[in-house]
Amino acid sequence: MSITQEPLLRFGLADVEVRSQVRKYQGFFALDEYQFRHKLYAGGYSKVLTREVFERGNAVGLLPYDPKNDTVVLIEQFRAGALESKTGPWQLELIAGMFSENEVPQDVAIREAKEEANIDLAPENVIKVMDYLSSAGGMTECIHLYCACVDSENISGVFGLASEGEDILVHVISRKNAEKLLAEGKILNAATIITLQWLALNIDKFKSNWK
Repeated sequence: MSITQEPLLRFGLADVEVRSQVRKYQGFFALDEYQFRHKLYAGGYSKVLTREVFERGNAVGLLPYDPKNDTVVLIEQFRAGALESKTGPWQLELIAGMFSENEVPQDVAIREAKEEANIDLAPENVIKVMDYLSSAGGMTECIHLYCACVDSENISGVFGLASEGEDILVHVISRKNAEKLLAEGKILNAATIITLQWLALNIDKFKSNWK
């Protein structure tokens, strides 16, 4: 058996030659066409390749967690992209949203918690989980994930911005029930799956830190 030695990533941005970038569509989202070539592991460069890339913009996801009651806060809302999914278009998800001008990721997490669940968060209670690329084969979107310590006793209701057509139902459920929903395939949103699994891996540390 041959174990790959560090570094694992052999190439970087300097090893790509972008020949052109053309905006093909602009609506709420955008579509760009790139022409480029890149270095090959066997040496030399690839031929000039053409790829269409979905420009959705970056977003932030937040999982509020109550260590005292061992509960999590999830939201339920309609998603047009899930119209043909096995669970239907109403999805269980993290609190989430896109960036406004001059915001950093933690700012977005705090703002969206208020807009979507009427939760007021102190920055010191918001902890970074990780960043990930949604689908790097054809989309630029990067998701920034956070977990926050909350008291879930009085969290409930229907929220969202009417100006954005949001109709959001807030759920407080036990962490174990959330994990059961994952196992049963009833949560399909990638950011929610990742953050719930991350919490499961780190639960002992966070319970002790957030007593």
